[in-house]
Amino acid sequence: MNKTEMIEAVASETGLAKTEVAKVLNAYTDTIVKTVAEGGEYTVIGFGKFYASQRQARTGRNPSTGVEIKIPAAMVPKFTAGKAFKDAVNAPKKPARKGRAKAKK
Repeated sequence: MNKTEMIEAVASETGLAKTEVAKVLNAYTDTIVKTVAEGGEYTVIGFGKFYASQRQARTGRNPSTGVEIKIPAAMVPKFTAGKAFKDAVNAPKKPARKGRAKAKK
């Protein structure tokens, strides 16, 4: 699902106009980005947590030449899924029905 599909799905579910949903979604994601960029955490209970993490400097290798390169330390965004999200993803799936459905007489 991409952003446009998300906007359409939320608009359909809530009955709001797509333009209103787009404004809310943009404000929501902008707020998360701003909070994490400032070093904070953004937690949605049951969904997950967005936060920044320090990645150490390391030595890498250029795949085309094989030359070693130094990769500097950096702050990187991370996401940890919440329990309800994990449970939903790991819920058992209903098996697909085999064969054709019989027509009722």
